[in-house]
Amino acid sequence: MNISFEYGQGFMNAELPDTTDIFIPGETVPDPPCIPDDQIEERTLESIRNPMGMEPLSKLARKGSKVTIIFPDRVKGGEQEKSHRKVSIRLILRELYEAGVEKKDILLICSNGLHRKNTEQEIRGVLGDQLFSEFWYSHQIINHDSEDYDHLVDLGTTDRGDPVLMNKYVYDSDVAILIGHTQGNPYGGYSGGYKHCATGITHWRSIASHHVPEVMHRKDFTPVSGKSLMRTKFDEIGQHMEQCMGKKFFCCDAVLDTKSRQIEINSGWAKVMQPHSWIAADKRTYVPWAEKKYDVMIFGMPQFFHYGEGMGTNPIMLLQAISAQVIRHKRIMSDRCVIICSSICDGYFHDELWPYTREMYDMFQKDYMNTLPDLNRYGEYFATNEEYIRQYRYCNAFHPFHGFSMISCGHIAEMNTSAIYLCGAREPGFARGMGLKTRATIEEALEDAKKKFVGPNPNILALPKTFKLSAVHLMMKDETPVGKGASDSRCAAHMHG
Repeated sequence: MNISFEYGQGFMNAELPDTTDIFIPGETVPDPPCIPDDQIEERTLESIRNPMGMEPLSKLARKGSKVTIIFPDRVKGGEQEKSHRKVSIRLILRELYEAGVEKKDILLICSNGLHRKNTEQEIRGVLGDQLFSEFWYSHQIINHDSEDYDHLVDLGTTDRGDPVLMNKYVYDSDVAILIGHTQGNPYGGYSGGYKHCATGITHWRSIASHHVPEVMHRKDFTPVSGKSLMRTKFDEIGQHMEQCMGKKFFCCDAVLDTKSRQIEINSGWAKVMQPHSWIAADKRTYVPWAEKKYDVMIFGMPQFFHYGEGMGTNPIMLLQAISAQVIRHKRIMSDRCVIICSSICDGYFHDELWPYTREMYDMFQKDYMNTLPDLNRYGEYFATNEEYIRQYRYCNAFHPFHGFSMISCGHIAEMNTSAIYLCGAREPGFARGMGLKTRATIEEALEDAKKKFVGPNPNILALPKTFKLSAVHLMMKDETPVGKGASDSRCAAHMHG
């Protein structure tokens, strides 16, 4: 059979055995039904007015209340007219105004964390023209700045000892509202909930307590689950913030489908709301589909996706993206599994977006650097580099420590595969410098893998569109997630109990 895989700005075709299985999110196994467009506002408002575990906004806010509304950056959540951000913020503003809150006392904060600050055009895209025009020109929409020490507050550490520094505007506000997405995420199961505040409005030292090898290379991290140490740390950091602020975050999270449409909306205190939202999200995200373990996984990488233009060509970023598929799909991979990925890998680092990754890549080629974790000791060196920090603050670049979470993740593919082939690389040395094998075509890579790793008749899984659609976490057909991001052990107990 002939299958097209993403490749730069186009496609690479591959002739694969007829026994190849194909999985496309939302198509091979349909998502749970999304809320019809004409019901989204009603359902969102119903959720906002009936929050779980806390008072509604009509009782939390009053005239004179200072309110922060924290919304995710462009990486997640869709930009359609009925997207969760656009609908929920408009309705929340209406509730606040009816409670007596004045417009001048409201601040909208993009929770970009260590991601690059979103541009004016991107903020307009995620909020829509109406909200943007209403708040932008009065300077009431800002990006979080992890290096703006005048507007950060140090809250000490969690009981575990993890440092917690958070956005001071949020800390000082009377009402702090988190707009989130309960969307499948290889880093801790789902976005939204406490993950939103623990990563979106903090400091690199807080994020360095969980986006590092000692957390990401644990057995509870791969395959993805809501029971990992990383997820536990998100919850601890978020709850520590609440304890220090003396108030709960008011969350409004949407469970999203493959095309970022709302399946369900849940509001309230994250401690109560988050596990409830995961019940519906599990049905969409953890897909018990595979009837056999796969020896070969094949997918293609566009040049632009997720974190931005050049993600599919920058060698550090593309390896993180490969590892994300391993984290999501490890349950259906055989112990000898090989990954084959098409990427133009042409030497385009996009230095303006990731100004530090070229230096990281060069360092990895020298000084006894054998595996990516060997680089991790330079995390603080990069994270305190004044020029890279200035580029993060003023040039819409990613924060330098973000590169170390990418490197920590990137090693997971090597930990869990026999080999990784990159096909069609225009400058294949960059792929080889990250430990990948290079071949001109997917067919050549498959033939080499048969000889060396998987034998003549491997089970092959093709994953076209995997970086174009909101991903799922594939499972074996007889595995049953028990809600709330159940761990594999609980799945097994449920199956055999």
